[in-house]
Amino acid sequence: MPESQSKMQAPSLKPEPALLKCPACATENKAKARVCKKCGYDLTAPPLWLPTWKWHLKVLGIIYASLIIAYFAINALLRQLPPPLDIRDIPADVTPWLNK
Repeated sequence: MPESQSKMQAPSLKPEPALLKCPACATENKAKARVCKKCGYDLTAPPLWLPTWKWHLKVLGIIYASLIIAYFAINALLRQLPPPLDIRDIPADVTPWLNK
């Protein structure tokens, strides 16, 4: 029995070569591949930038802050203008039929 056990080899603990997934077609390629074996996409190109939640919050904060500042600036500018004529004050001599 000791001989049969010595003939049995332990499974190798070598790490499997890492596979690289193509961002265009999701095909698994060898880690050292330069182009995708299915679609020919350049795997050496840097990955595309995708926005994070932090980026979204920053951009939305800038948009909301600019809208609030614009609202108050326009409001302050419009208050400096003279008030419009009140269109409900119609003279009685222009509309005699309303005096009845």
